[in-house]
Amino acid sequence: MVDNYLDSFLTLVLDARYTDPRTLVMKFRQGLRLNIQSQIATMPYGQPTNTDPEAWYAAAQRINQARLANGAFQSMLWTTTLAPLCCAPLCLTPFLMFRPPQPAPPPVPPRPPPPALSRGIPMDVDAVQKTCSLPP
Repeated sequence: MVDNYLDSFLTLVLDARYTDPRTLVMKFRQGLRLNIQSQIATMPYGQPTNTDPEAWYAAAQRINQARLANGAFQSMLWTTTLAPLCCAPLCLTPFLMFRPPQPAPPPVPPRPPPPALSRGIPMDVDAVQKTCSLPP
């Protein structure tokens, strides 16, 4: 992608007879994909100057190669990891892909039925009153 752009750019530069390095860098940056241009412009070190078009061309090619290699790695990772999950949503985060399977919870034993209540002896309410003597 960058190689095609660079070839076209250099052809147009020759036709337009641009020679000023600042103009070349400015024109090159304007036509470069925004994400690649931004990545070059914000490099923490080794950033090309605005007067070195050759360094800009090389940096754009390096970043494009790294982007393509990373894309190939990620597509291989996603196809091998998600192949068995053909119906899984594609919005999984990488952390979900590598989470170990959770063990199934242990089965809960069935509760025994409550004991049947005995019919017992009916309560004699008056018997309690008979044993307690109330003061007069």
